[in-house]
Amino acid sequence: MKCMSRLIPVLLLSALSFTACVKGPEGGNKKVKGSGPVRIGFSMDTLKEERWQRDKASVEQRCKEVGAECEVQVANGDDAVQTKQCDNLLTKGVDVLIVAPHNGQIAASIVEAAHRQGVPVISYDRLIRNADVDLYVSHQVVKIGQMQAQYALDHVAKGNYVLIGGSQTDNNALLLMDGQMSVLQPAIDRGDIKIVAKQFAREWLASEALRITEDALTKNNNDIQAIVASNDGTAGGAISALPPQLVGKVLVTGQDASLDAVQRIVEGKQTMTIYKPIQPLALSAVDSAIKLARGEKIDAKDKINNGKNDVPSILQEPIVLDKNKVMQTVIKDGYHKLEDVYKNVPKDQWPQQE
Repeated sequence: MKCMSRLIPVLLLSALSFTACVKGPEGGNKKVKGSGPVRIGFSMDTLKEERWQRDKASVEQRCKEVGAECEVQVANGDDAVQTKQCDNLLTKGVDVLIVAPHNGQIAASIVEAAHRQGVPVISYDRLIRNADVDLYVSHQVVKIGQMQAQYALDHVAKGNYVLIGGSQTDNNALLLMDGQMSVLQPAIDRGDIKIVAKQFAREWLASEALRITEDALTKNNNDIQAIVASNDGTAGGAISALPPQLVGKVLVTGQDASLDAVQRIVEGKQTMTIYKPIQPLALSAVDSAIKLARGEKIDAKDKINNGKNDVPSILQEPIVLDKNKVMQTVIKDGYHKLEDVYKNVPKDQWPQQE
C-alpha cells in the first residue's frame, strides 16, 4: 500500500531522542495575559469506545485541577460536524484547541482556521496530517503495532495470520499496520507465516472485523492460527466470528485494555491487549495546552513527520497486557476493578489482590 510505505521512513524519526522547543503558531497574537484561566477547546471524534470516555473525563479532571476552563465537543465520526464544532469553539474565544481528529487529513483545515486567529493546536492521540500542528501528544503508535505482532510471533511462530486494521481515515490505523508488518515481514519471507487476509475495518467497527474474520475462515477452511487485530473493538468482532472450538485456540491481539477485552483475556478468549494509561496522556495534553496558550516553551523529546513538518511530539510508553499481567497493570493502577474484570470467572479462581 503506497501511503503506508511512504510513511515508514519519516516515522522512524520518532525513535530519535532530541528535544524540540514548542512555541505556538507563528504570528499568533492570542496569548493569555498573566495568570488568568486558560480556555481550552477539546474536539473529539467519538465517545463510542470506553477509552475515549476515559480521555474526556481525564482531560476535564486535569483542567479542574489546574484551574483551566474546558469545553468538549464530540463529532460522532462526522468530519463536517467536527470542523463546524471547532469553528464554534474558536468563535467562543478558546485560547488553545486540543483535537482528536476523525480524519487526520481533513482536520488540517481546523489547524489553518485556528492559526488564523493565533490559536495553537495540539493533535491528540491521532496525528493531524499535512498541517502546521503545534504539538502531538500520543502513545508510541508504530511501537504498539510492533508489540502486537511480536507477541503473536513469539507465541505462534508458524501458521496462517489474519490482519485487521482500523479505519483508514485514522492515521493511527496506518501506523499500526506499518508497525505490525515491519515485524511480520521477515517471518513471511521465511515462509513461517502466511497472511491470508489483511484488511482495514471501516470506522474501527466490530461488525467489520467480524465480516473480515468470517470471510477468512471460510476461504481457509477454519485454518487460522493468529488474528492481529489493531484494537479491542476489532478483536471482539473477530472473536465473535470464531467457531466455539477455535475460541481460545486462535491467538487474538488487541489494544486499549477496555474492560470487555480484559474480561475476555482472563476468560481465555482474547490473548492480549496493549494497555495505554490515559491519565499521563491527558495530563500532558492539558499542561502543554496551558503553556502554549501563554506562549511558554514546551520540551518535546520526539518529532513525528505529518507529511508537512516534523511535529514536536510527547509520546507515552505502551504496555503489553496478557493473562499473566492483569494484576500488576490495570488492577494495580485502578484502571479496572478486580471484581469487574473477573466477574465471568468462578470466584475460587480469582487471584489474590495485594
